[in-house]
Amino acid sequence: MRDEEEQMGFTSFITDFNMKEVNEDIDRLPILPLRNMVVFPNVVMPVSVKREKSIRLIRDVYAKDKLMGVVTQRKDSVEDPRQDDLFCTGTFVRVIRILEMPDSSVTAIIEARKRFSLLELTEEMPFLVGKVQLLADEEFDENTRENKALKEAVRDMAVQVINNSSVLPNEMVFEIKNSETFLHLLHFVCSNFPLKVPAKQRLLEMEDVEKRAYSLLKLLSEELQLLDIKNMIQSKARLEIDQQQKEYFLHQQMKAIKGELGDDDDLHIEKLKSAAKHKKWDKKTAAFFKEELSKLERLNPSSPDYSVQLSYLECLLKLPWNEYTKDKLDIKAARKILDRDHFGIEVVKERILEYLSVLKMKGDMKSPILCLYGPPGVGKTSLGKSIAESLNRKYVRMSLGGMHDEAEIRGHRRTYIGAMPGRVIQSIQKAQSSNPVFVLDEIDKINSDFHGDPSSALLEVLDPEQNSAFHDNYLDVDYDLSKVLFIATANNISSIPRPLLDRMELIEVTGYIQEEKVEIASRHLIPKQMENHGVPKKSFTISKAAINKIVESYTRESGVRELDRKIAKLMRRAVRRIASDEPVPKTIKPEHLKDFLGSEEYFRDSCESNEVCGVVNGLAWTAVGGEVLVIETAMNKVKSGGKLSLTGNLGDVMKESAVLAMEYIKSHADDLGINPELFDTRNVHVHVPEGAIPKDGPSAGITMTTALVSSFTGRKVKKNIAMTGEVTLQGRVLPVGGIKEKILAAKRAGIKTIILCEKNRKDIEEIKADYLKGVDFKYVTNVKEVIDLALRK
Repeated sequence: MRDEEEQMGFTSFITDFNMKEVNEDIDRLPILPLRNMVVFPNVVMPVSVKREKSIRLIRDVYAKDKLMGVVTQRKDSVEDPRQDDLFCTGTFVRVIRILEMPDSSVTAIIEARKRFSLLELTEEMPFLVGKVQLLADEEFDENTRENKALKEAVRDMAVQVINNSSVLPNEMVFEIKNSETFLHLLHFVCSNFPLKVPAKQRLLEMEDVEKRAYSLLKLLSEELQLLDIKNMIQSKARLEIDQQQKEYFLHQQMKAIKGELGDDDDLHIEKLKSAAKHKKWDKKTAAFFKEELSKLERLNPSSPDYSVQLSYLECLLKLPWNEYTKDKLDIKAARKILDRDHFGIEVVKERILEYLSVLKMKGDMKSPILCLYGPPGVGKTSLGKSIAESLNRKYVRMSLGGMHDEAEIRGHRRTYIGAMPGRVIQSIQKAQSSNPVFVLDEIDKINSDFHGDPSSALLEVLDPEQNSAFHDNYLDVDYDLSKVLFIATANNISSIPRPLLDRMELIEVTGYIQEEKVEIASRHLIPKQMENHGVPKKSFTISKAAINKIVESYTRESGVRELDRKIAKLMRRAVRRIASDEPVPKTIKPEHLKDFLGSEEYFRDSCESNEVCGVVNGLAWTAVGGEVLVIETAMNKVKSGGKLSLTGNLGDVMKESAVLAMEYIKSHADDLGINPELFDTRNVHVHVPEGAIPKDGPSAGITMTTALVSSFTGRKVKKNIAMTGEVTLQGRVLPVGGIKEKILAAKRAGIKTIILCEKNRKDIEEIKADYLKGVDFKYVTNVKEVIDLALRK
């Protein structure tokens, strides 16, 4: 425990000092350092000491009835003070009596007389000894009018401080009023009033008594002002406490009245309080809930606002504040779950496993915002369930298709009738976890109207830097969504607003090629539909050849949704036969499909025979997968001014590709072996069959160029060849998208050679080698290379 010397009790003036007058310098005066205390002349006061040196000094001077000096320390934290640790001005004192305390400390009653100046410390052991010089106070004439007024001013101000203070005893008023001399009054007030130590030391150091008095008067005035402010604050606090007590008694009376009336509203409130105790919310939210609950207690149960407030508090309690499910960080087990539920889509699986791996190593991280985009039926939505299972998290899904009201995301303000939280908060309530896997389905189909723009409201939800404090208008309290794993799905990212798209990590889920569809049907769709239709196990099987036939002739899509419906139809027909005791083949083969599914709905794409000049097979991407797009060209003679005609319901980009191809041929006619006169004497017609279907995009650029060159030169196109790529006015071939779907269409049509841009080589390398068997890829950078590869000599 730190040593402290502090004033004990109440001091009085010395009327008879009864000691020799100190009239000269003293070379060896014992020095007692004090903390938090300044001793003024002409006072008697107790001093408590605990340091061994100080106790030894007190006992020595008391036994020998010697004088000693007391000096105040500059810093009370110094245990063993030196010269620089002490103030230079102190006071001569004599020890009157020593009292032994129970805590091993000593209390000495001292009487002070004169001031001195400490010149230097000459010894430090066994206690401090120093050389000092006597300081005398200036003469003070108490009989002048000004000094009499000054004395009365100090006396009155001191009495006011005592009357306003709760610390100073009232007995001090008697001592002040009966003080004989001004110095007695001055030193009594300086010693006993709660002034700060530096201020007291400055008063002690002043030789001019009048100046000392004015300084004391200023300090007392400041102290009186502080006491007035303190009393005013305490008075206000007392009034507030009285008001709270009044409200408490009124509430108790209301409870008693409700009890007599048999009202159960208190039961509701008690339930809310009990439920709140188990919530893991932070201090800010807990204080907010307590405030809202107090509002409910003050409302009349018959008031319409009562039910609104009650519903709001129940909404707060239903939310899983800081409640999280524990992630299952088993990478191998997660891989098995993803492979079990979904075939292919390796890019998505790897991204989820990467997230799991980082979470396992780091322990905690902000969840990414993933956006899975691709054609319908490829498993984007169902992938969310598998991800939730692999992470051991809750799963919630919110469909955004057709949403046009911003309040669906942010909720309504409580001032509206029928207000409720947004669907984000509702889904979190449903999940009962603050870290679920949250699927935002069909994010590309959000609409906006006069109700607001929901896509703008989603910006806060899907921003990892902002969603830690998501603000719902109804909730009116920030909610942390940073641990939620958001997975958005979309078919077409071009319709998603750019700011929203920028906040998401895009992962393309491409369409399945035929081999993948056959595997998905065998592993997932057929067992599922057999179970859904109650087909007994081992009743029959479907051969791989039959599945191939279903995929090829009864469906035309990138995903497997239509394939699932066809398998369900086959199961229904089979179940009907089983229920009617009619025979069902043990193995359903391609020749049996007509009995179960009817006639073929689609015919395999076929490439043109290439027996006619100007007909080229192109490859196109559609929302349901890839297709073979045939480009036909024809020419007829005119007298002058040949024209280019385009038909087939073409879009602007496709029309521009045809114009570019024509201009390229005209500017390179000599290199291509074309007679320039043909451009003025021939009308050129470019047609893309199935004119009722709109077509657009740059993918047919090199196909149109090849078809036009074939017409102008009379060179036929090689068999079983197709191409895709964009063309520039200089003849450069640019890359295009949808390569995987286009390869699928080419294989269906029996095409053996595909011409692509050199920059599309990376897309081919990402596809499994097994799916590329039977197709030869030619990579080009210029249209001349395309013509050399595609046209016969």
